[in-house]
Amino acid sequence: MKLDNPFLTRGYTGPEYFCDRVAETQQLVSAISNGRDVTLVAPRRYGKTGLVHNAFRILEKDHVTVYLDIFAIEDLASFVQAFSSAVVGKLDSTTERVGRKLISFFKSCRPTMTPQKDGSFEFSFNLAPSQAKGTLKDTFDYIASHRRKVVIAIDEFQQVREFPEKGVEALLRSYIQFVPNAHFIFAGSKKHMMDAMFVSPKGPFYQSTQLMALNPIDAGKYEAFAAGFFRKARRAFAPEAFRHLYDRFDGITWYVQTVLNRVWAHGDGLDSVKRVDDAVEELVEEATPFYFDLLRSQTAAEQSILKAVGREGIVGSISASDFIRRNALPAASTVRSASAKLKERDLLYKTDAGYVVYDRFFGLLLKHL
Repeated sequence: MKLDNPFLTRGYTGPEYFCDRVAETQQLVSAISNGRDVTLVAPRRYGKTGLVHNAFRILEKDHVTVYLDIFAIEDLASFVQAFSSAVVGKLDSTTERVGRKLISFFKSCRPTMTPQKDGSFEFSFNLAPSQAKGTLKDTFDYIASHRRKVVIAIDEFQQVREFPEKGVEALLRSYIQFVPNAHFIFAGSKKHMMDAMFVSPKGPFYQSTQLMALNPIDAGKYEAFAAGFFRKARRAFAPEAFRHLYDRFDGITWYVQTVLNRVWAHGDGLDSVKRVDDAVEELVEEATPFYFDLLRSQTAAEQSILKAVGREGIVGSISASDFIRRNALPAASTVRSASAKLKERDLLYKTDAGYVVYDRFFGLLLKHL
């Protein structure tokens, strides 16, 4: 499918519009094809979802592929509803065979079958919390009964640690290890939580997966990818302008794509550094009312910390006395407590170089307040 704008900011439409990640795709495909589950860790907006779907494009030749994002899920019952709904119906080719399997396997909670316009059926589960564990077991039994190989990607998997129910990780591990025909990609954006689940000896998933980190796309390969579209459309492309964009956002995929998308939408070429900066300014200005609402929803101490980090761009230690003094922040204990809450809410993020405002556009607004 040919797109009017080749620079996607969400979704996946095929390899033509997917930049590089050749080695990462091969690594993911090789792991699953050779019977290894994978833990994929990277901050949000690095392109984890696109990578998973790019690997699925290859794996679906001999696997049933299932993708599930659980970022907004808050408890076990909701997880089981989403997980079971995503899996059921993908493993069988005819309604009659699906119906027989559903009757046979789902005893805790029967799924609802809703006919679609294309003749297929959509399956959903409405279950009470007391039915969650039983339905989860039924779902894994259903997967194990199938002859085809299955690969299931669960995005933002660290969210299971936030569920109010205890022992969800151990429960999932106890079922996953006995489903030989299914392999899993556990993708997550909060490294410290994913490490606690998969790297710590105390975690139920310890040493059960191949660990894989996702770094920014190589600048040279990204430049060649972008240049190809502009030059094919006979639009100007200045390498220095692209490098300015790449460096300004540390090569983070979503920001690079979003700015390129906006430049393309205006019918322009990427012909100058100013063209990049104008697009960035436009994007930040559009979001400014929402960012101000977000800022005002924080406590006074949290607002002060966000503004200070935004002003400085990157901060080695938020609780350092010189940083606190330079920005007239409250006492160190207050700063530590407030910054911990900001990190929990993904407003601050710790990179190898130091702390930054997680949303780079928000950070640019704060820098100029």
